Amino acid sequence: MTIAPLKLKKDQDRRLRAGHCWIYSNEIDTKATSLKGLEPGQPVEIFSQQNRWLGSGYVNPHSLICGRLVSRDREHPLSGSLLVHRFNIALSLRERLYQRPFYRLVFGEGDGLPGLVVDRYGEVCVVQVTTAGMEQMKDAILAALDKVVHPKTVIFRNDTSVREMEGLERYVESVGEEPGEALAVEEHGLQFRVPALKGQKTGWFFDQAYNRQRMAPYVDGKRVLEVCSYVGARGASEVLSVDVSRTALDAVESNAALNSVSDRVRTQRGDAFEVMKQLREERERFDVLLVDPPAFIKRRKDLKEGTLAYRRINQLAMQLLSKDGILITSSCSHHMSRDSLLQTVQQAARHTDRSLQLLEQGAQAPDHPIHPAIPETAYLKTFYLRALPSF
Repeated sequence: MTIAPLKLKKDQDRRLRAGHCWIYSNEIDTKATSLKGLEPGQPVEIFSQQNRWLGSGYVNPHSLICGRLVSRDREHPLSGSLLVHRFNIALSLRERLYQRPFYRLVFGEGDGLPGLVVDRYGEVCVVQVTTAGMEQMKDAILAALDKVVHPKTVIFRNDTSVREMEGLERYVESVGEEPGEALAVEEHGLQFRVPALKGQKTGWFFDQAYNRQRMAPYVDGKRVLEVCSYVGARGASEVLSVDVSRTALDAVESNAALNSVSDRVRTQRGDAFEVMKQLREERERFDVLLVDPPAFIKRRKDLKEGTLAYRRINQLAMQLLSKDGILITSSCSHHMSRDSLLQTVQQAARHTDRSLQLLEQGAQAPDHPIHPAIPETAYLKTFYLRALPSF
């Protein structure tokens, strides 16, 4: 495809100049540069209203986020060589922080590659492409991965619904050696297996790795209920894992066996809200509650309903806690701020006649680097709270 110019309306370059990389369709000067003749994924050069060159990237005229800036160096637009360069930069951070090759290698905008996620499972890489521009680079992505990390297998987990917003088909395929049914993960001295071609997102929630390590002293020797947490709590005397997904619970059970703790781990399939209500009616109590639901607020218009869902699930959690219990609660909804989540949990506490002490705060692991100019990259929030009788 040829490189096309993309001109912005007056003053619509401010966010880009501040470091963001998204361009919305209503920010384009369509009189100067019509979107009608552009193809999804077509490379573009981006200009301000005053014809100042801002960067290069790609466009999708059928998407609300119709353009993404990838390079601010005019000599190095998006290409195979730029992918290799960005992969090497990303790899240098992970190798500095991780002793073993199990991490998110590429985190989209956080690593300067919007529309691309790459998770590394030793000699297997799992790739998720969410934009038409990156879909056009599929062969170059494979070549760059081969040059930088030499994986034996690359799995494209392009089955996310986000692709439909870009007009892309959903599919799963592998390149190289057959991956088998499960991927191996090593984390904090433990072994895990996750489904290779099915299951949650790209297989493993690497973003919670540091939080899983940090929660160890809170759950050690305790009776734990984990809701939507997918993996099982380490060090606990007894764990009940609740999830609506049979695949997720199968993973919990197999990983418990792998780490010789099956006698301490039980699972229960069902809707989190319904199971927690049932446990409350049965007067069950737990020392520690882990709450890590899927994003209740995926779009800004979901804010009111999603906030209510976060309040309800945390309220149910506190009703199941012992008198001096620990609530470890997370949200991956980037539309809900850290302060809003804490306020929501506090409101739930008042409804259950509890007083909270905030002990620690957690965020996504550093293999999910946050871009300071792109608030959407800072999505994961975790609170470690002590729940006491009201005072």
